[in-house]
Amino acid sequence: MMRIFVLTGAGISAESGLGTFRGKPGDGLWAKFDPMKLATPEAFAADPGAVHAFYNARRNNLLTTKPNPAHVALARLETELAKRGDKLFLVTQNIDNLHERAGSRRVIHMHGELLKARCTQCQAVVSWHDDLETTSVCPRCEQISALRPHVVWFGEMPFEMDMISDALSISDLFVAIGTSGSVYPAAGFVAQARAAGIRTCEINLDASDNADLFDDQRYGPASEAVPVWVEEVLLSA
Repeated sequence: MMRIFVLTGAGISAESGLGTFRGKPGDGLWAKFDPMKLATPEAFAADPGAVHAFYNARRNNLLTTKPNPAHVALARLETELAKRGDKLFLVTQNIDNLHERAGSRRVIHMHGELLKARCTQCQAVVSWHDDLETTSVCPRCEQISALRPHVVWFGEMPFEMDMISDALSISDLFVAIGTSGSVYPAAGFVAQARAAGIRTCEINLDASDNADLFDDQRYGPASEAVPVWVEEVLLSA
């Protein structure tokens, strides 16, 4: 069995019209907004209205976007690998749902999901496509003002790290797509893969911060480079 571990970052969704949180100097959402005032537990406690407004804008933007050929290609890869007894383990740093909308059936969202809300009282995680407000009511415990975006903020631990580490350790190929190589712990996955003797590949618009750790580097728009890579993988079987 071949096991391919794919990590995706903001670069795969940028061509769908979603802004990246980090980009080139002076670019990206965190160049325009202060993350310490919008993406920390302390910021939410101090001004939940401002935090909700920021993520409401991101949510509304997501609802008007569509998957691009890179998302579709990875969904196809998952399907075709399964047909021959192989496996794709797909982890994304993205909080959008474009992988799922493209047809991917199994996606691990290590940084959470924008179209979900979490109750700070009962810890329920619920689907949420509307705006979140300070007056929003948890549908499970009916607590008012307890819902927050189901996303990982600065200072919080990403989700499913044990599962991710286990899957990476038994993979045959690690591929990072559209990642900056600067956000940990995800940026450390390539070093973990190399230490385990796993082949590594980067597909990105430009070289990432840790590009020198990859055995194979492919640069160009994700909507073009990812389908080409997927086709090569499927033909090499």
